[in-house]
Amino acid sequence: MDRPLSHLLISGVTIAGITASAVAAQAASGSVSITKSRGNICMVSNGLPDHSTGRFPNSGNPNRIAAQVIEVCVPENPVKTSRATQLRGSTGFALNGVMIRPGTADYYDPSSRRGFSRNPASGWKLDGKGAGSQLGLDNNNAHVDHRGLYHYHAKPTGFLKGRNSSLVGFAADGFEIHYVGSKAKSGYTLKPGKRNGGPGGKHDGAYVQDWQFTGGSGTLDKCNGGTLNGKFVYFVTDSYPYFPHCAWGKVSRDFARP
Repeated sequence: MDRPLSHLLISGVTIAGITASAVAAQAASGSVSITKSRGNICMVSNGLPDHSTGRFPNSGNPNRIAAQVIEVCVPENPVKTSRATQLRGSTGFALNGVMIRPGTADYYDPSSRRGFSRNPASGWKLDGKGAGSQLGLDNNNAHVDHRGLYHYHAKPTGFLKGRNSSLVGFAADGFEIHYVGSKAKSGYTLKPGKRNGGPGGKHDGAYVQDWQFTGGSGTLDKCNGGTLNGKFVYFVTDSYPYFPHCAWGKVSRDFARP
């Protein structure tokens, strides 16, 4: 029997969207249910947020936002291993039913009209947040893919507004994702100097290859993981990688496919 995860949100409740007065905003009407069932935490949603969004399409994003049918489950009691699994596509979900997809499938491509494409030949992959203006991200660090799926690439500002809990959602392996502001420090730093080839110019964070994991005392691990109140969790950080791009636990089958 499914049990509602009542301490997170009420199962089956439709969350009304907030209509913003700004011209660049659109109302959203999200519906989400999160339950515990047979050792899993399962989320069903229409993929729409509980806050206003930017307007789509826009100059950097040609896609129109649309309701989805999303059903994903992650382990209720994840176990941390010694080996991290690199994640592609969605790496978790937020409590409002919006998917977390920090990476992109776009690369620097000087032959493309937009300067980037799905051709990986250059080896320089766009970072969703770093190249946000090119990819049409809104003020929530989110945009829409070709299916109309609204998703977060970095700190979900609209979701976080007014919340009294640090819990943001769950990662693909079932570990919690929290936002505690500057208390969680990323272990990634920008590489010094200029890029060797590719787009040229300084390492400014527009590309994943601009960053390097240097770690250090008081920083999170390479998957943006650390300890909160004595237990292992992942964090949302204000700087790269923003969300976990890899997972220390067993990845749910719902996230193991592209």
